[in-house]
Amino acid sequence: MSQHRISVACLDMAGTTVRDDGVVMAAFTDAITSFNLPVAEFVTAMKYVRATMGQSKIEVFRHILGSEGAAQAANAAFEAHYAAAVSGGEVAAIPGAEALFAHCRSAGIKVCLSTGFSPATRDAIIAELGWGSLVDLVLSPADAGRGRPWPDMPLTALLRLGGGSVHELAVVGDTTSDVESGLRAGAGIVAGVLTGESTRAELEAVPSQTGLPGSPLILDSITGLLPHLS
Repeated sequence: MSQHRISVACLDMAGTTVRDDGVVMAAFTDAITSFNLPVAEFVTAMKYVRATMGQSKIEVFRHILGSEGAAQAANAAFEAHYAAAVSGGEVAAIPGAEALFAHCRSAGIKVCLSTGFSPATRDAIIAELGWGSLVDLVLSPADAGRGRPWPDMPLTALLRLGGGSVHELAVVGDTTSDVESGLRAGAGIVAGVLTGESTRAELEAVPSQTGLPGSPLILDSITGLLPHLS
């Protein structure tokens, strides 16, 4: 638990504050399938997708497909799939997420929602859920420099929202990339939640696998953050 007062909470979207019941993986599968890769390459690609869940989507496609044109086409297909899911009502708030936003606001904690989605996809989700007035900032990799696992988004949130130091920053997400990003940022609280794709063991292993200092909190869901903000 942090010994510092938290002034900025940087919270992931899909899998952490937003429930999409596997739409992200379905959108990746749809986008990559359209390239008719050999079976072995497709399997390798999907393993990479899962291993890098939470990172910038366009960067993931660049790694898998190796050319900018193919990556842009795949990213467009991904966004079209996810946009259709959003407009079809397939995304919803994780139970307790909106109550957490309200608690933070009442406690003087600024809330940033961060994501590996493009700004257009991110904003469509925010609009669908009616969250525009509930949070203070929304960030995608394009707004901050680099995406996860780098610390750019949480540090950008801290700077833009006027946090006092990295010790006043809380970073929460459902992937190993989220946890690594928070550790790299030196956040006072780094927490992994079990409502997404990663297991407890995977989230707990991030410090030992990266050599970064710190030990993440592991929470059943975003609501478990509340006692640590007091």
